[in-house]
Amino acid sequence: MLALLAAGVALAVAAAAQDVPAPGSRFVCTALPPEAVRAGCPLPAMPMQGGALSPEEELRAAVLQLRETVVQQKETLGAQREAIRELTGKLARCEGLAGGKASGRGATGKDTMGDLPRDPGHVVEQLSRSLQTLKDRLESLEHQLRVNVSNAALPGDFREVLQRRLGELERQLLRKVAELEDEKSQLHNETSAHRQKTESALNALLQRVTELERGNSAFKSPDAFKVSLPLRTNYLYGKVKKTLPELYAFTICLWLRSSASPGIGTPFSYAVPGQANEIVLIEWGNNPIELLINDKVAQLPLFVSDGKWHHICVTWTTRDGLWEAFQDGEKLGTGENLAPWHPIKPGGVLILGQEQDTIGGRFDATQAFVGELSQFNIWDRVLRAQEIVNMANCSTNMPGNVIPWVDNNVDMFGGASKWPVETCEERLLDL
Repeated sequence: MLALLAAGVALAVAAAAQDVPAPGSRFVCTALPPEAVRAGCPLPAMPMQGGALSPEEELRAAVLQLRETVVQQKETLGAQREAIRELTGKLARCEGLAGGKASGRGATGKDTMGDLPRDPGHVVEQLSRSLQTLKDRLESLEHQLRVNVSNAALPGDFREVLQRRLGELERQLLRKVAELEDEKSQLHNETSAHRQKTESALNALLQRVTELERGNSAFKSPDAFKVSLPLRTNYLYGKVKKTLPELYAFTICLWLRSSASPGIGTPFSYAVPGQANEIVLIEWGNNPIELLINDKVAQLPLFVSDGKWHHICVTWTTRDGLWEAFQDGEKLGTGENLAPWHPIKPGGVLILGQEQDTIGGRFDATQAFVGELSQFNIWDRVLRAQEIVNMANCSTNMPGNVIPWVDNNVDMFGGASKWPVETCEERLLDL
């Protein structure tokens, strides 16, 4: 009877195994020793791809394989749990039937299923441990992959550090080059300054030697000289070192001698930034002598191109632009509205013998003065008529309070020269 019962249980278990929806798989209940159950399910060896792959790529492939294995194990575990539940139910029904048929012999009956595991949770626990083992291996491989990736990034960090170091070295090099350029510029400036000083000293020495050779070393007084401009060129001229302050009135007087024709040219001109004709006295071509102030023109009734010495004075005031013209102490002309209310600008360049088209330059040979000049003085007021007469008849020597006629205040250029001048009485006898 017991043999028939065992055969029936075996047929029931086999039929239940055939009803489990596991494609390609069949479950068979097999007795296992306890130590095998505790050891867990054996894991198949994971074949690793070799060849020419890098360590990082091999690790990535292993991780992917482990992930696929975990997914498959999860699916298998779910299917096994479902099968275990069905087998457990069927086993329970089989045991119930066996117990009913052998009620009087239960104490001495043999349990034909005693070799099978009666606790399905134990099987689930084994599968869970296997799944945890796979998870641990997956985490270990991922950690190793991250370490390898970080180690592989070290060359990039090294390149970045190297680039920063190269940038610092390049900046240091540029700073050193800039310092060397500054030193070179300073050395050049010092050399230029030294050369200018040397040239100035040589020019002064040359001028002094020239004066000694010509006998000009002993003017009777600092104003006892004349400027000689013998040719009508654009490079012979004298330059007054001092400049003018801002003026609201002035008187300019000088002695001159010229026989140039047509026109004596430009005895003097004063140019400032923005206005080359701030003050100009000129006789150009067949035109009469003109006085220009701020490029405004007044014609003067003066006649001096007879080759004799003449004393010339012009006065002007910004108030109503009043002007006066004197020749040899006699007032020959007067007028108004010559640049009225215009102050004479300061800081310009005062040239003897040339008309300036720009400050200190662009001379025109046709406007150059040809002759001799002396006693060129400027005052910052309108002199009285008697003061002008006294200077013209040699009874008074009155130097200008703005520009006095002194030797060290006039420089010569282009071949212009200084010579001892005739006395005032000799000039007066020449009239």
